[in-house]
Amino acid sequence: MHDETWFRLALVMVILATMAIGIPHRIKAASSGERISHKEEGYFFAATLRLTGLLLWINTLAYLLYPTSVAWASIPIPLWLRWFGLIAAALSSALLYWTLSSLGKNLTDTVVTRKDAVLVTRGPYRWVRHPFYVCAALIMASVTILAANWLIGLGSLLVLTLLAIRTPKEEQMLIERFGDDYRRYIETTGKFVPRLW
Repeated sequence: MHDETWFRLALVMVILATMAIGIPHRIKAASSGERISHKEEGYFFAATLRLTGLLLWINTLAYLLYPTSVAWASIPIPLWLRWFGLIAAALSSALLYWTLSSLGKNLTDTVVTRKDAVLVTRGPYRWVRHPFYVCAALIMASVTILAANWLIGLGSLLVLTLLAIRTPKEEQMLIERFGDDYRRYIETTGKFVPRLW
């Protein structure tokens, strides 16, 4: 079997694992029936983020199903590093499970908090305020390395940039919701990386 076939199979495993973790948590969070508006995020921004995510999926599926169509975007990455991408993705998936389990029914796909949301400061939220975005970044970096494809990497970078741009609005909404508790949380916890002091 050609090496690239093994990498494509590994990538399928990463996608299935991520979906197996994410979908049940999204269903559980949505079980309240509460409608979450994208108005606060801005409809244009919400559409741009989702369109960019769709393009990333299309590039990834092209690599999986029609690899010759994106072979022009291949980058030379040593085989050992590509396999490390699979190990990193597995560890990132475990972190994703921990993150979503800690977040519980608070999960939304926008900056708006649910009516019955609580401030989560346990699990990975003890060290960073946005571990879900950290998980997304780690998984996307792992997928880029595993696929050895700069087009997937560029799509990942665009999605992560949009999430980083959205973060201040999300934090403002959390301050409005949780007030001084969230302000104190900001003072003691890093945004994307743990505070060392």
